[in-house]
Amino acid sequence: MTDSSTSSPSAATRRAVLTAASVAAVAGALPAAAAAQSLQQVAQATGKQQSSGFITTLDGTEIFYKDWGSGQPIVFHHGWPLSADDWDAQMLYFLDQGYRVIAHDRRGHGRSSQTATGNDMDHYAADVAALAERLDLRDAIHIGHSTGGGEAAHYVARHGKGRVAKLVLIGAVPPIMLKTEANPGGLPIEVFDGFRQALAANRAQFYLDIPSGPFYGFNRPGAKISEGVIRNWWRQGMMGGAKAHYDCIKAFSETDFTNDLKAIDVPTMVMHGDDDQIVPIADSALLAVKLLSKGTLKVYEKFPHGMCTTHADVVNPDLLAFIQS
Repeated sequence: MTDSSTSSPSAATRRAVLTAASVAAVAGALPAAAAAQSLQQVAQATGKQQSSGFITTLDGTEIFYKDWGSGQPIVFHHGWPLSADDWDAQMLYFLDQGYRVIAHDRRGHGRSSQTATGNDMDHYAADVAALAERLDLRDAIHIGHSTGGGEAAHYVARHGKGRVAKLVLIGAVPPIMLKTEANPGGLPIEVFDGFRQALAANRAQFYLDIPSGPFYGFNRPGAKISEGVIRNWWRQGMMGGAKAHYDCIKAFSETDFTNDLKAIDVPTMVMHGDDDQIVPIADSALLAVKLLSKGTLKVYEKFPHGMCTTHADVVNPDLLAFIQS
C-alpha cells in the first residue's frame, strides 16, 4: 500500500519548502559569512566517517564515545558534570581540519553507566586507557577541560606511554584544588561541601545556577548571556547520575596531581582564563606549568571557565597552532 500523504508531489513540495525554511532560519540567525562557513563545515564534516558506541570496562561499566573522521586522533576529556557534547565546537572544528576526533562520557556522566562506585580519578584514567586500547589510539593529542584536565593528566602519566603525542589542559584542576598544609592557596573544604549539599538538595536548580552565573562568566557586568548555552549545560548535567556526580566532587577537588604532572614527558599546553571563577588560575595553571617538564602557559585575559564555548573562535585556532607546532 502506498501512503499518498508522503509520496504525492504536493507533499514533496511542502517538505522542500520546510527544509529550505529551516536552513534559511539557521542562516538568518547568523551573520552571512559565519552562516556560510558553518553550513560548509557541517556539510564537510557529515561527509566523513562518523561513529559512536560503547565499550565495556573490566568492572562492567559501559562508556559511551564518539569517534569521527580519520587522521591523527584528538581525544577530548569533558568537565564535571557534563558529557562529550560539551566539545561540539571543538569536535566539528577539528574534524573539518582533517583530524580524527574522539570524546567520551565519563563513567556516571552523560550516556555512560550511572555507576555507584568507581567514581574516582584512578577509574576515570583506566576507562580512558580501555577506550584508547579498543580504538587503537596512537600519536594522540589529549585535551582536557576542568575535571577532564585532571583525568587527562592522570591518564597520560599512568597509561599514555607510547600512545600520546601532546597534552592540553584548559581551565584544569591540577595540581590540586583543595586547601591543605601543602597547598595553602587552595579552596577550603567548605566550598566543596557546599557543592555536595546543593547537589543533594536540588540538583536541577543547582545545575541551572552554575551555568547562569560563574561557569561562563554570565554574572559579570555586560556579559552576553546565552539561554541556549545555559540549557545545554543543564541538559548534559541532568543526563548523568546524581551519585556519580556527588562522588566526582571529591575526585576533582581532593586528588593531588603533582606526581602526574612531574611524570608527564610530552609537550603540554596549559590554557587558562584569568577570570576563571570555578578553578582560580593562581592555584591551578600557574602552579601546574612549573611542574611540567615541557609545559607552556597561555593566559587569556577576562576569559571565564567555560571559554571553550564562549570563546571557541579564539581557543580553537590556538589549539590548532599548538597541535601543529
